[in-house]
Formats: sequence, C-alpha cells, structure tokens
Amino acid sequence: MLYTHATIITVDPSRRIITDGAIRVHGDLIADLGKTEELKRRYADDEEYDLTGRIIIPGLISTHVHTAQTLLRGAADDLELVSWLCERIWVLQGNFTEADGYAAARLSIGEMLKTGTTCFLESMFADRYGFDGLCRAVEESGIRGCLGKIVMDIAKYAQDDAWAMHPGLVEDREMSLLGTVKMWEKWNGKADDRIRVWFGARTPGGVSDNLYKEMTEISRTKGIPITMHCAEVRADRDFFASVSHTPMSYCDSVGLLSPSTVLVHMVHLDDSDIKLLSESGTHVAHCPTSNAKLASGICRVPDLQKAGVNIGLGTDGAPCNNSCDLIQEMKLAAIIHKSISYDPRAVPAESVLEMATINGAKALGLQDRIGSLEIGKKADFVAIDVRGIHSQPWFNPVSAVVYTATGRDVDVVVVDGKMVVKGGELLTMNEKEIIEEAVMRSREVVERAGLTEKVKGRWPQE
Repeated sequence: MLYTHATIITVDPSRRIITDGAIRVHGDLIADLGKTEELKRRYADDEEYDLTGRIIIPGLISTHVHTAQTLLRGAADDLELVSWLCERIWVLQGNFTEADGYAAARLSIGEMLKTGTTCFLESMFADRYGFDGLCRAVEESGIRGCLGKIVMDIAKYAQDDAWAMHPGLVEDREMSLLGTVKMWEKWNGKADDRIRVWFGARTPGGVSDNLYKEMTEISRTKGIPITMHCAEVRADRDFFASVSHTPMSYCDSVGLLSPSTVLVHMVHLDDSDIKLLSESGTHVAHCPTSNAKLASGICRVPDLQKAGVNIGLGTDGAPCNNSCDLIQEMKLAAIIHKSISYDPRAVPAESVLEMATINGAKALGLQDRIGSLEIGKKADFVAIDVRGIHSQPWFNPVSAVVYTATGRDVDVVVVDGKMVVKGGELLTMNEKEIIEEAVMRSREVVERAGLTEKVKGRWPQE
C-alpha cells in the first residue's frame, strides 16, 4: 500500500520533513518513503491511498495512562491529589469488576486510537480490574500496549496513615508482584508482539523497601521494565525526607534507577535528583495537564533536558485530565514551560513532538521499532487533516500539529501496517457499543461506591 501526497514529518535522525511525500507499507513495516512522484513510479502496481492535505507523523506514544480511570471521566474534578485519590478515585476503583475494567480499557483504547496514540504505557492496572481483559482489549483493537500491573504491599499514600486505600484495591506481594510475573509469562509478546508486560509499582510509601528490591532484581534477571509515579506532590517529598532521602536517592537505594525504568510526574526534584537521573539513564514521563489540574506543580523539563534526561509525554487518567488526547497534551507541554520561565524559546514545538514520538519509544525500549518514520521500522503512523478552516494557513508543519491540531483532526491511523482508523472512524472496534457499555458501567460503579451525589457538579441540576 502506498500512502501518498502528504507532508511527512519523519522524526528520523536528520529530522527531515518531506513535502508531497509518500510511505510504502509492506506487511507490518515501512518498506520505503520519499517523494510521491518517485514512489508511484517505483511501485506502479501498488494500491494507493491519497492523503492530500494531511500531515503524517509517527504514531504517538503515551508514556503514562490509567486505562481504568477513563470510566470515571469528570467524576473528581477540582480536587487536590490526596483527597482526589483517597476520597474519590480509590473509592470508585475499589468498586470495579473485571467487566468494568474491560469496558474502561476499550473506552480508553478507542479514544487513544482516534486521537493518534498508537502505543501506550498503562501505569498501574489493579488485579481486580482483570488484567486478562486489558490484554484482550489491546489484542482486539490493534494498538500497542506496554501494560503495567500494580506492585504494592502497603495500603496508604505517603507517610500519613489517614490516607488509606479503599479495601477493594489492597494487594499483597503474591497478588501484585508474583501476579505480574504470571501475567508476563502469559501475555508478554502476544498479539504479534504488540503486548509487553511491565511492573507498575505504587508510589514510594505504598511499597516496602524489600518488595522494591525484590521487584528490581526480577526486573534485571527477567527483563521486565518498571514504571512508577514519583515526586508528584509535596507529600511525596515529605515521605522521602522522613526516611532521610531525596526522591532519587531513595529510588537509587532500592534499585529503581535504570534505563528500564520510567518515572512519572517527577515534579519535586532537587538538582542532585536530576544528576542521578541523567547518570542512570532513567526515563521521565511528563504529564503537564494532570499536574496543573491537580495543582501538583510543574516538572522541571528544561533542566531535565539540559541534563540529557529522556522525557516522554503522558495524558495520565481521565479524572485528572478528562482526555486521552496526546495531541492536546503536546500543546500544553510546549506552552506551560514558556510561561513559568518567561522564555518563549523554552521547550519548542519540535522538542514536544519528540517527547510524544521518539523519546516515548526510547522510554519503552522500542526506539528500534517505532517512534520515527524510517525504512525497516514498524508502520505506525498518523495522518492529521489540516484542510479545515481552523488549521489554515500554516507554514511549519510541526507548529501546525503541536499548536493548532487536536485529536479530532486525526484522519487515518496505521499500526503494525494495518489501518485501524479511517476517515476518523474506528475500524477494529464498535464505537457505539463501547460508549453504551461504558456509560452504563460508569453509573453502576458510582452507585456501588455510594458517590452518586458527590460526583455531581457544584451547581444544582433539575
């Protein structure tokens, strides 16, 4: 198949952009790319799909997602993190069934595909949500999923005993750590290698030192990567201080710093933390919307970049973002750092597109397969329609994608060589069915949790 007449942002090592470009897909790989005229002459017998007026980018990679939480979109707005988590989100999630988890995963994946995300890192899927269902959803949809199953053995947040998890979410070593290993043995590499299983460790304070050390040892011996929330809010800093550490000195002490680890949020860091991150090759997932909405603070992205730390981009969960649209996340990631630094050159559009593509691929250990458009790499790409009145005119295609487009402009999505979105519509999933199931199950979860009145807005509804 030839995809023709598009502007192609390759994000290859030379960062070349091809005007009136074409991509040839053979099987699951990019077999060729270049000028449309040349590829049409070279492959005259190939079927052609015309993408005039579209910009093609590598498939977007979200390095931090909570797929279960999409069922709770808008159910915990305008709350700070600890009360948001302990009084609302954990209570709701503690009332999930496996069927709810599957419905939520399908809703998340459908939204991600329609808005251009072709690969995601699930951060912390609880046992009660049904990990098999999450894997089935990935398999059926055609997306790539790096799937973190929760690891924990302490049922509270940070150092305060009052911040307790809902009983329905509490897991022990056998269920969480050993359960993840079992799921890794069952699912890792399945769905034509689109599924990878990860450890999804809870935030420090939710995991004992011994369990962290056991997990990091298994990670090294079996090659199971790790993702973990870290230094998100001031309460996290207080926890680290209570054990005589900074965030990264603690992580280093239990073996978490590694090129196979993605640490999420990373808002409250010292200069010494940034140095340790740089030296260890540990990756960071930046989630600006979540951090802003929960008033957690702003990650020191320019400082991390100067230190050579690899930074990916994530949308986090729907209750703290209300969207799985990574294109919208790119815009905020580009803008917010300019605002606080008083420097309009801070974190330019090109850097943000790298975060959402090749940097994300590096964080997931998949940079040789995805993250850029190069011959021999997997055919994962997105065509964004820029013909609309809200997109015209444009001069720089990277600017048009980062500052103007949203996920609603996504026209075509290809993953592993297969078209999964065409004309903005899902091809591998029944969108109407997904929505109806999600709406029904979201209401049931809220009712079981006894939070029907609390999830309503502040203004009266008749």
